[in-house]
Amino acid sequence: MSSGLTLLDQFSSQISQSFSHHIGRAIISCLSGLASACEEESKWVFNTYSSIENSKRKGQGSKQKCPKGGNSKQKHLKEETGVMKPSKPLVFQGQAMDQEDDQGHHGYYTDTSSLILKLGQDLSINCLLRCSRADYGTIASLNQSFRSLIRSGDLYKLRRQLGIVEHWVYVSCSLLEWEAFDPLRRRWMSLPKMISNECFLFSDKESLAVGTELLVFGKEIESQVIYKYTILTNAWSSGIRTNIPRWLFGSASLGEIAIVAGGCDSKGNLLSSAELYNSTTESWLTLPRMHKPRKLCSGVFIDGKFYVIGGVGIGNPSASDGASLKVLTCGEVYDLRTGTWFEIPDMCPQCAREGTNDSPATARAPPLLAVVKNELYAAYCDEKEVWKYDKQRNVWITIGRLPEQATSMNGWGLAFRACGNQLMVIGGPRALNGGYIEINAWEPDEGPLKWTLLGTKHSGSFVYNCAVMGC
Repeated sequence: MSSGLTLLDQFSSQISQSFSHHIGRAIISCLSGLASACEEESKWVFNTYSSIENSKRKGQGSKQKCPKGGNSKQKHLKEETGVMKPSKPLVFQGQAMDQEDDQGHHGYYTDTSSLILKLGQDLSINCLLRCSRADYGTIASLNQSFRSLIRSGDLYKLRRQLGIVEHWVYVSCSLLEWEAFDPLRRRWMSLPKMISNECFLFSDKESLAVGTELLVFGKEIESQVIYKYTILTNAWSSGIRTNIPRWLFGSASLGEIAIVAGGCDSKGNLLSSAELYNSTTESWLTLPRMHKPRKLCSGVFIDGKFYVIGGVGIGNPSASDGASLKVLTCGEVYDLRTGTWFEIPDMCPQCAREGTNDSPATARAPPLLAVVKNELYAAYCDEKEVWKYDKQRNVWITIGRLPEQATSMNGWGLAFRACGNQLMVIGGPRALNGGYIEINAWEPDEGPLKWTLLGTKHSGSFVYNCAVMGC
């Protein structure tokens, strides 16, 4: 272990000499953390460096032609060190990492000066995969190769394959303004301000985080508009519209896909249609229709299946004007493998306390739901309680209370989200002249419900939209 750390210190010294001081510190910190994380990783850094140095010394004396079809040293190095090779070639400065040269030699692109000195492309990527995504902005400013790598999105795809995921909370407490919160470093970051017209500004909005994108759905006169923020470029742009324009729908994401279901059209007609969004191809796929049209519903993924729960549906099917609406207590589940929907009666948490709120059906917010480790939780704002769903018995069990500072108006203005293995409540006390929001978290595996304050921010205390991005 000591020899590996000594060697890593040499790398750090070389890096700090090559890059400016504050940029070098970010990489040094990442590499030092990588070395101390586990002994195995320290070994493969040491072994790889030794192999690189030995190959250089041998290359100075004589040139040996490698057999066509693969570099035997590289293959042996991979077997000994366990270095991961990307599932598909990555592109840097117009050249692929995995390529065959003009002499038929097949191996990684060896322009080591474009990434971390001495480590080369392969190990550079393995180091970067284990860096915090909070450092990627700094890393992207090193040079064009780093910037191209970060903006390509390939690092996030590889991180997802390896199960390396960091979850950030994105929250909007002021129209057109968004903030990101990193729960690990407990740090707030401001996103660029959205630019839109007044019609979108004051329209109902839905938000959804999928892959490396944050989608915000709104309305301009009678047409749908979607704005997309991507962490790859830290910029907003126009997103791809759904096949059927919709508002007030339920939605949820799973990795690089998301599903939107229900909602209403521009004339207020309830919808039963659903669509799947693929953030990799930036395309919408129309899915089979639900059994019941509904709006103001919530969506979650549990055990790989998409659930639509609660909302408002048609109360009197014979009513032609659509004025007869009622609160739906059932849920519907879409199985992605079979492509079918099935209904679960009395699944909505509000049905457990039916009659406790006399507000109109359309005045209430969609159910506040969150899923942690495939367990469903709900925030019941009327009593400021937290419930857990028993999948086997189809009942809700009270497990504790919401934070005292968390207030809402019939559920509006408060966010209840899953962020990795934690439940989070985002909101604050109502105030006339501004205020602040709190982010409180609890990890269900840590015992009885007890909230931990992760961060506060002076802003409007009403949460308009909130989404969690894991990548």
